[in-house]
Parts: sequence; C-alpha cells; structure tokens
Amino acid sequence: MHRSLGLVLPAYDPDTDRLARYVDALHETLALETIRVELDAPDERTRSAVADLPVEVHSVPYRRGKGAAITAGFESLDTDVRCFLDADGSTPAHAAEEIIARVGDGLAVGSRRHPDANVVGHQTVARRFLGDGFAWVARRLLAADLYDYQCGAKAITATAWADVRDHLYEPGFAWDIELVAMTAALGYEVREVPIEWEDAPGSTVDPLRTAVDMGRALVAARHRAKRVTNSRLHDALAAGREEPVALIEREEQ
Repeated sequence: MHRSLGLVLPAYDPDTDRLARYVDALHETLALETIRVELDAPDERTRSAVADLPVEVHSVPYRRGKGAAITAGFESLDTDVRCFLDADGSTPAHAAEEIIARVGDGLAVGSRRHPDANVVGHQTVARRFLGDGFAWVARRLLAADLYDYQCGAKAITATAWADVRDHLYEPGFAWDIELVAMTAALGYEVREVPIEWEDAPGSTVDPLRTAVDMGRALVAARHRAKRVTNSRLHDALAAGREEPVALIEREEQ
C-alpha cells in the first residue's frame, strides 16, 4: 500500500552547501510529496541559499528550537507519513528510507546506539557518556524500551500524530524524548531501527546544558505519560498546578 510522505528538516544556522547535497540525496532516494525546511533565525545569506533549493521553506526571525520547528512542520503537512531528519545530514538518505519503511501504524525511531547500527565518526567522550547515561535512565522510566531516544531521525503516521500532537510541550531538543514517551503511552508501537549515522561537525548543542535540560524533560515526559495512562498518583501530583500550553497552541509557531 502506497502512503504519501512528507519530510521536515529543522535548521538553525545550517551549512547550506551540506544541506543542498542532502536535499538532492533525499529527493533521489525517497518517494516524497514534499521537503519542508523549518528555518530559525536565518541571516540573509542563509535565507537566500535555502530559497534556491527544491524545498518548501518556512522561516522565522527568532530561534524556536528543534521541537517547535518540527511541530510546525508536521502541522503543515497532510501526508500519510511525516518524517523529520536533522538538517546536517547525519542520517544518510538510504537510512531514512529504512526508518520510513518500518513506521507501521505508529512511530519508527532511528537508532545510533543499537548494536546493529553503523556509526561513522565519533562523538566526543562527554557527549557519548551523557547520551549512554541518559538512555539507561530513560529505559527505566518510560514504556518504550530503546537504545536511543534522541537520534534526529523519526517517522510517524498521520493517525498517530493526530493523537500525540496535543501532548507535546518541549520546544527544544527534549522534544524527541517527549514524542517517544507520549506515542508509547497512547498505545502506539514504537519501532527502533538501527541505522548508519555520521557524526556531523559543528554541532550547536552544548552537551552539559543539554544534559540538564534532558533530565528535566525526561521527568516531565514520564509524568505526562503516566497521566495519559490514568495514573492516580500523577493526576494527584498535577492537581492545582497550572497546565502548560501545548506547542500546537502557541502563537509563535
């Protein structure tokens, strides 16, 4: 059965030459309805370069964060499957194809830490240590038992997205863990797909700050997931607290 596919590339200060090569590879490999670049705080040079690519472009003059950008992109699509990939091209087009093929009726998650994954290049010791530690903790707190929760390559069906979209609050890198947690809590299958992955230079991620943010987000995601599954304890913990505003309801999207 053919299912239409839309792809979102969230981008902040991207290497536009690398992005152009990646877009070409994606068009050559995937049967795409559209590629949409969600561009945060671009300068004129970046805006002009991206405008010349065979993609739809939505840019904002401020930095929304990865999660907010992907959410806006997914909301704009009307395809049967919605996929996002980091714009640095760390996930090759053929690996993205494998993720999309495994989406089933729920969510497919690319995995760099799976024993069958092929990682080209190496993260710093600090990033690798923090990533491994985070995954170890997440496996013990969430319903989805994965090797890798944070890889920037995931695909979700339109049906699953329609259910999970109201439960996403994290605008930054923590969005990945929230997406996995809430999709699993809502009863959808989460499939982990070992991929080839190339560590791209010039990351905009601060490992220590990200670790702190991710730890906070993991606790919050567990709490929200438990509430979705009608946990009396977590409902009681939330009583009297002001509910946060979901990403889809924020005007800055």
